Amino acid sequence: MNIDLNSDLGEAFGPWSMGPDAALLQLVTSANVACGGHAGDPETMYRTLVLARERGVTVGAHPGYADPMGFGRRVIPMTPAEITRMVAAQIGALQGIARLAGTRVAYVKAHGALANLAAESPEVARALVAALPPDLPLLAISGTAQQLAAQEARHPVFAEIFADRAYLPDGRLVPRSRPDAMLHGPAAVDRILGFLRSGVMPTTGAPLALKAQSICIHGDSAEALSLAQDLRARLLAEGVTLAPFA
Repeated sequence: MNIDLNSDLGEAFGPWSMGPDAALLQLVTSANVACGGHAGDPETMYRTLVLARERGVTVGAHPGYADPMGFGRRVIPMTPAEITRMVAAQIGALQGIARLAGTRVAYVKAHGALANLAAESPEVARALVAALPPDLPLLAISGTAQQLAAQEARHPVFAEIFADRAYLPDGRLVPRSRPDAMLHGPAAVDRILGFLRSGVMPTTGAPLALKAQSICIHGDSAEALSLAQDLRARLLAEGVTLAPFA
């Protein structure tokens, strides 16, 4: 079995830092790099992309609502056309910095509130897909409107599951406002190994059959590094090959 291990990185801004990016880039196979919306600035993008290139990590654009104060986790009222242009602008920004860093953007994954809204709203999902260059696959939340919109547009799409987030029965993530939204420690790792064996994800209700080519660990989580270390070690011990999907 092959699987990708990804993390949301480059989420610093100016002198403010977020997450153990350098250490995570030694563990993951793909990095979703913030591109100036919810976080990230030209210098942060450049440093993250150079580190990823040096460590052989595939990079993707990680666009989100232009809301650094809310870390992109608040829905900003926008029309679908405005969402398309916002996402296209952020992808282009990261592509420009990637050229200077000697690497290339290989895919796109939406962040935070934008990703969650696109997971439930076909209209927002189509707006997200409309922003994507033809050669950049979408990394979508498995089994949601994101994935369906890309498939309907015949745009390349891969699916991800989350190591550190609980699921609702319809495949969406449990909102962070709930105390049961996050998973921690060995239980999170055991759940992922169980999913890889069965293809079935436990939820807050009935288990859900999903397919995925990538596993995400949120880089801003307090336990991100320890979870990535434990998950990587367990996957390798189970004979799973870690490799980028794109």
